Amino acid sequence: MLASDGGVVRLRPITPDDAAAMEEFHARLSDRTRYLRYFGPYPRMTPKDLYRTTHVDYHDRVGLAIELGEVIIAVGRYELLSDREGPRAAEVAFVVADAHQGRGLGSILLEHLAGAAAENDIETFVAEVLAENNTMVTVFRDAGYQMQRSRDGSVLHLEFAIDPTEALLSVRDSRERASEARSVGNLLHPKSIAVIGATPSAGRVGGAVLANLLSGVFQGPVFPVNPNRSSVRGVRAYNTVRDIPDEVDLAVVAVPSAEISAVLDDCMAKGVKGLVVLTAGFSETGPAGYAAERDLVAAARGHGMRVVGPSALGIANTDPAVSLNATLASVMPGRGRVGFFCQSGPLGAAILGEAAARRLGLSTFVSAGNRADVSGNDLLQYWDSDPDTDVVLLYLETFGNPRKFSRIARRVARTKPIVAVSSGRNATRTTPPSSLERSVERDLFAQAGIVQVDTISELFDCAMLLAYQPLPAGPRLAVIGNSAALGWLAVDAARGAELEVRDPVDLGPQAGPEDFLTAVAAAVASEQVDAVIVIFAPPVPTAVPAYAEAIRSGAESAVAKPVLTTFVADHGMPNLLATRGTGGVVRSGSIPSYPDPERAARALGRVQRYAEWRNTPVSTTRRPAGLDTERARNLVEQWMVRSPEGDWLGDLEAVQLLDCYGIGIVEFREVRDAAAAEAAAEELGYPVAAKATGELWRNRSDLNGVRLDLWRPSAVQRAYADLAEVSSNAVVHIQRMATKGVGCVLRVQDDPSFGSVISFGLSGTIIDLLGDRVYRALPLSEGESIALIDAPRAAPLLEGRTGVSGRTIGEPVDKSALSELAQRISAMCDDLPEVRELAVEPILASPEGAAVLYGRVRIGPEPNHFDIGPRRLG
Repeated sequence: MLASDGGVVRLRPITPDDAAAMEEFHARLSDRTRYLRYFGPYPRMTPKDLYRTTHVDYHDRVGLAIELGEVIIAVGRYELLSDREGPRAAEVAFVVADAHQGRGLGSILLEHLAGAAAENDIETFVAEVLAENNTMVTVFRDAGYQMQRSRDGSVLHLEFAIDPTEALLSVRDSRERASEARSVGNLLHPKSIAVIGATPSAGRVGGAVLANLLSGVFQGPVFPVNPNRSSVRGVRAYNTVRDIPDEVDLAVVAVPSAEISAVLDDCMAKGVKGLVVLTAGFSETGPAGYAAERDLVAAARGHGMRVVGPSALGIANTDPAVSLNATLASVMPGRGRVGFFCQSGPLGAAILGEAAARRLGLSTFVSAGNRADVSGNDLLQYWDSDPDTDVVLLYLETFGNPRKFSRIARRVARTKPIVAVSSGRNATRTTPPSSLERSVERDLFAQAGIVQVDTISELFDCAMLLAYQPLPAGPRLAVIGNSAALGWLAVDAARGAELEVRDPVDLGPQAGPEDFLTAVAAAVASEQVDAVIVIFAPPVPTAVPAYAEAIRSGAESAVAKPVLTTFVADHGMPNLLATRGTGGVVRSGSIPSYPDPERAARALGRVQRYAEWRNTPVSTTRRPAGLDTERARNLVEQWMVRSPEGDWLGDLEAVQLLDCYGIGIVEFREVRDAAAAEAAAEELGYPVAAKATGELWRNRSDLNGVRLDLWRPSAVQRAYADLAEVSSNAVVHIQRMATKGVGCVLRVQDDPSFGSVISFGLSGTIIDLLGDRVYRALPLSEGESIALIDAPRAAPLLEGRTGVSGRTIGEPVDKSALSELAQRISAMCDDLPEVRELAVEPILASPEGAAVLYGRVRIGPEPNHFDIGPRRLG
C-alpha cells in the first residue's frame, strides 16, 4: 500500500495475537491524539477494550492495522450498529500514530473498511468526531462521500452511504495517481546513494554503475559498499550499508543473488527508501527464483521500500539538479523531455545508445528488469504530472494489470503522447504472435490513444517527431524536394499511411536555398496543408548549411505545423536543423531527419492518427436502463458455488443472466420429443426454426443443424426427428423466426495480456478467414461502443452499401441497437468479473433493431488483475 508521500506501508487484518502490539501502539500516541480519538484522557487501554479491539468476526466487526516493518502505525475498525432500524449501518473510527499523521493513512483505512463493509452488506457508515478534530473531519470530507452532519454540543455526528459513486472513484484514482507518482519521484530524485557491491573494475556490474554515478556528477553523496576495500575509485567504502553515517535514500544492489537476503536486512535496518536491484538470478531462472523474488519484494515493501528490478539495467534522471545515472549503460543521452520505460536490461542499453545517436534527449529512464514491483503503470503515473516530460516511450514485455494500464494510458495520452512497442505477447514462448493477437494489441492500443509501433526504429521515428514538432491539425500533407523519385516514394508511403497528399512539389536537382525557403514557407502558410515533408538530397557535394537555414526559416510560422525532412539521408536530429537552449539542450522546433522519406511518412501517419484521437471529445461510460445487477450477482454466486472452478452456463441459464442486463434472446423452447416440439411451435407462433444443440452444432456455416421457416406442425415434427437423429441428441431448440437481417457477432474473451476484451464483426466464413474483427478493452464508453460497430472493414454492409460507389444492397440497419447491445455487454462484464467469456451470435441487424438468436456465457473465478476496489500495490 502506498501512503500519500509515496512511501510503502502494509495493511492487514487485526488478530488476537496483536494484543501486545496494540498496547504499545496506544502507549506511543500523544495525549492530544488520544484525546481526539477517545474524547478524553485514556492513557492505557482496558483489558476489555483491548480484547474487543483484537477479537473481531470480520463480518459485523472488522479491524485493520497498518504497519511499517513490524510496528503498527495506524488502526481502524468498524462495528455494526445492531440496534439501528433500516439499512445496515456501522460506526467507523481510526487513529494514526503522531509521527505518521499527514501521510494519508486515515484515508487508506477508511477506503478498505468501506470495501469490507460493502462485502458484508453494510450500506452506511456513522462516525462521532469532536468538532475541534478538523483533521478527521477533513479525511471524511475529502474521501468523496456525500455526508450528512449534525452537532450535539462538542461532538459532530457524520453519516454517509459507502456505495461507490463516480465522485468517490475519482477521488480514489486521484489519490492513487498522486501516491504512485511520488513513490517513483522518490526513486528518481534521491539525495544520497549507496552502491552495494561496488568495485573499481568498470567491467563488472558494481564497478560500471559506480563509474556512471561518479562521471555523471550525481548531485549528492555516493557511498560505495564493499567489505574488502577501504575505498573504491577514490571514494571511501563501507563494510555494510548500516555503517554509513548519513541517511541513504537509494541503494543500488550489485551483489550475487545468494547475498541479497543479507543486503536486504541491512537496508531495512538502515531505513533505505528505495532499491535498484541489478542482480539477476530471480524469476527468470524458474520457480525457486520466482519465490525468492516475491520474498524480496514483500520484505522491502514491508519496510517502506520500493524495488526496481531485479535484473534491471538501472534508472536515470538527466535533470541537472539531480544528474542521476544509476545504470549499466555505456552511453547516456543528453537532457530532453522524453521519458523512457523498458523491461529488458540488455535491450535497454541498446535503446539508450540509439537515443543518443539520434540526439533524442531524455528526461528520465527506468529499466525495470523483471518488474517485480515498480512497473510501467507506476512510471505513467509519474510522467503524467512530471513538468519535465512531454512524451512517453514504452518498451513492454508484459502488461501487469492490463485494465489499470488501459485506464492510466487513456488519461495520460490526452495530454502527453505515449509511443509503445510490445513484445509481451510472445515474451514467454518460442512461437511468434498470431495475426489475431497483433490485431487485439493494435486495436486496444489505438483505443487508449497509444501510438503503437512494431520496431525500435519506428519507436524512435515517432519519438523524434513528437518530441520536437507540433501535432498535425489534420491529414493533409505537402511533399517538397529536389528529387522526383524520392518525392513519389514519400507520396506513396503517405497514402498508405492514410494521409491526404497531392503530387510532390519537385524543385529539381538544381534548386538553391532560396527555392527551398520559398516552397517551404508557402506550404507552411497554406490553409490546405497540415504537415510538410522536405527532401534535400543533393546530387553533388554542396554547401549544406545554407539549405538547412533555408528549411528552418521556411518552417517558422505563426501557425504551428509539423515539418519533417530527409536531409542528406541524416538520421535523427541533424545539428544544422536543431535549435538549442540553455546548456545546448535541443529544443522544440528542431526539425528531425529520416534516412528515407517513407519512414518520415509512416511516422507522420501514426502521429496524425494520435492527434485525431486526442482531438476527439472524451466520451463517458453510460449505463443503459433496465439493469438488474443484484439479481445477476445472486445468480452468479449460486452457479459459482456449484462450479467453483467455473464452467459454461447452460443455454437457459445464459438466457437468465443476459436478461438481467436487458439482452433478450429471441424466444425459444427447449424440447425433447416431437410432440413437445409441435406444442412449442404452437405456443411461439409460426413460422419457427428448429436447431440442434451441442458443441458441434452451434453456429455452423453449413446450417446442417438448423431447419428454418417451418410453417406447419408436420414440418416441425419432421425437423425435430431429423435434427435429433443427426446430432444424436434429443434436446432441440424451437425458436420464433426473427426478422431477416445482416448477421453480426459480439464476443468477450479473456485476453492473457489485456484482460477482458470485446470484439465485433459480421458473420460468415469469409469474414472469419479475413480476420475482420475489431477489439476494444472493457468497459466501453458510449462513443467507443458506436466506433466499435463502425470499425470493421465490412461495416459499410450495415449501411446497405458495398463499398463501391453508387452500389447499394438494401436499407441501413439500426446501428444504435448494436451499439446499445455492446454497452449492455460491457456493463455486465464490468459488474460481474466472474464472466470470463461471452458470445452473442448470430445477431440479425435490421432496420427494426438487433435480434440475438443465441448466447453463451462462461463464468469462472475473478481474475486477480481486476481493477476495482480499494487501492493496493500489485
